[in-house]
Amino acid sequence: MGQGVKKIWDIITTLLVIAVVVFALLLAGARLIGYRVYAVLSGSMEPTYHTGALIYVKEVDTSKIEVGQVITFMLSEDTIATHRVIEVIPDEEDAGTVRYRTKGDANDSPDGALVHYKNVIGVPVFSIPYLGYVATYIQHPPGTYFAIGTIVIIILLAFLPDLMKDDEEPTAVKSGKEDKTSE
Repeated sequence: MGQGVKKIWDIITTLLVIAVVVFALLLAGARLIGYRVYAVLSGSMEPTYHTGALIYVKEVDTSKIEVGQVITFMLSEDTIATHRVIEVIPDEEDAGTVRYRTKGDANDSPDGALVHYKNVIGVPVFSIPYLGYVATYIQHPPGTYFAIGTIVIIILLAFLPDLMKDDEEPTAVKSGKEDKTSE
């Protein structure tokens, strides 16, 4: 393989490896610093959070949640939502219990049920547009298989130039002097 082609090859494989590492850090690395990561699956929070975005949610003290703040919460065991708090409602019988009335920014009416403070996961800190599509795709087959295959191919591409190298060792230049050893 020529030097120019090898340099281009090295640059491409390096960029691919960097892209995979950055993507892994954006998904898994965020968890290491206390963020939960969710893909936005609907347009209920447009234009604040677009469909397909990846949102990073940080835990919050629920007693500090105020009207106007966006929260991420459990609607059910299988459903997570991110909507804006439009009203904080203290429980009439237990002052320590609070519920939140929420509404998606793009929705005309508030959500049907109140959110119990124990169901609050946290508040979104930031989001990355479109990355949620990729995260959702690789979490389920065939996307999982595609992601694994891509990583294998990147690893192979990184080592392919070494595998294709000629087995010949460069020939040493003889100096004309012979090495004499004592017998």
